[in-house]
Amino acid sequence: MRKELLDLRQKLDDEITYGTVENAINLASKGLNISKVNSFLCEKEYFKGQIEFLNENFVKAIKHFDKAIWYDPYDGASYNDRALCMVELGIIDKVFYYLNKGIEVEPDFATIYHNKGWLLNKLGLHLEAIKYFKKTIRLNPSRAVTYENLADAYKNINDYKEAYKNYLKALKYLDVNCKSIRKQLIDQMNRLKLKLEL
Repeated sequence: MRKELLDLRQKLDDEITYGTVENAINLASKGLNISKVNSFLCEKEYFKGQIEFLNENFVKAIKHFDKAIWYDPYDGASYNDRALCMVELGIIDKVFYYLNKGIEVEPDFATIYHNKGWLLNKLGLHLEAIKYFKKTIRLNPSRAVTYENLADAYKNINDYKEAYKNYLKALKYLDVNCKSIRKQLIDQMNRLKLKLEL
């Protein structure tokens, strides 16, 4: 049953990244129901937090992620998602505490490295972000969104060749059903081609 919930968490992460809110809420609700039936307290709070997060009730989501952490202080995903709620609320000063704590307790959890890189990139710390994206890829070499974000970071430091290469990798691993994202990546690559030809 725990394996099923881990798989469900991964599907939920993928759906949040490239899918729809409706499908993500359905997956989180499924996880919540399984957790309730099996009395998995951490999982129950985690999926409640996800539902609140997806409904943009970030303060309520934080309360559920805090409870999940209380039940299982080694659940890196709960630290990660609490940090993302804080970003949504504009509380940046303590976000890195939760991201770093999540990395400390679950060092093989690729998503948290990705999200730390994403935030560093948004804050203009592109070289530092690249390190975290590369760590994510070492843990999960077929993660399309990380290649896309890594390409963005390289583009931000005007390394257009590396940016192009990583957009290409993102396309390779991106689900074929993500047509609008594929188009965006191809558009980015076409713009980079013009810069590379100059």
